[in-house]
Amino acid sequence: MTIPQDPHLCIDLHCHSTASDGALSPAALVERAAGRGVTHLALTDHDTIAGLAEAEVAAQAQGIILIPGVELSCLWKSRTIHIVGLDFDPGQAGFRQALEQQNENRWARARMIADRLGKLGVDGLLDKASEAAGGDVPGRPHFAQVLTEAGVVRNAAQAFKRYLGNGKPGDVKAFWPELPEVVRWITEAGGVAVLAHPRKYQLTATKLRELTADFRRAGGQAIEVSTSGQSSGDLGFLAELCRKEKLLASQGSDFHFPGAPWCELGRIMKMPDGLEPVWHSFRQPVPGAAPA
Repeated sequence: MTIPQDPHLCIDLHCHSTASDGALSPAALVERAAGRGVTHLALTDHDTIAGLAEAEVAAQAQGIILIPGVELSCLWKSRTIHIVGLDFDPGQAGFRQALEQQNENRWARARMIADRLGKLGVDGLLDKASEAAGGDVPGRPHFAQVLTEAGVVRNAAQAFKRYLGNGKPGDVKAFWPELPEVVRWITEAGGVAVLAHPRKYQLTATKLRELTADFRRAGGQAIEVSTSGQSSGDLGFLAELCRKEKLLASQGSDFHFPGAPWCELGRIMKMPDGLEPVWHSFRQPVPGAAPA
């Protein structure tokens, strides 16, 4: 269902455009959000804010509020975790420098994947993978696409099974900073650090409690309680975690592309009662009553 904390508010604080791995341009994404009743949107592309300027122009034209956002990758106990940054100052020098470093980390990983797959004899593998990524840093799915198009494998599934999956030559672990450093980047830029989609890391309940506690100790301020693909049990468990660690509650669809009704802009399960919404702590708080 949509987000019904207030009949006039529909708040989606997690989605992606072509600036990272989404299918829609920032402007088209904002237009789609507005068409689905979203009133407040955060564009949270992976490790980049390149789409924010275009999205802001579109948001003004569509009459919706755009909150600065980004989804940053980091490491916790050697595991890749995502932290959403919300309501930061996009012009803060230290934050922009950190984003440049994240981009360099992504390119270093892509170059290593290309080097390891060089024996397959695909000319210009890195360039072709980058082209498949829209001219940006390619990830393993883009390499899989090139290998498929070159006839090395039948499909992406086979590419991962032979060359890109866990333990295979192209399985290069990302060169990410540790969780406390990424939280610090966000908070020093005046933003709110949010632990993204906690149930998607395939952690046990005990490990997820440990991650959430470490995140709070590192200065993290909020957790995504309601996001796409969750069961009611997930929602209740995350609400419990949110209360236990005294964190703010966030929500977002994690929209990437049209045609997936379980992951559509503005379509998020109702946040449980008794939680403090993260948007009440923005520099310009979103009006409306808190859930009872």
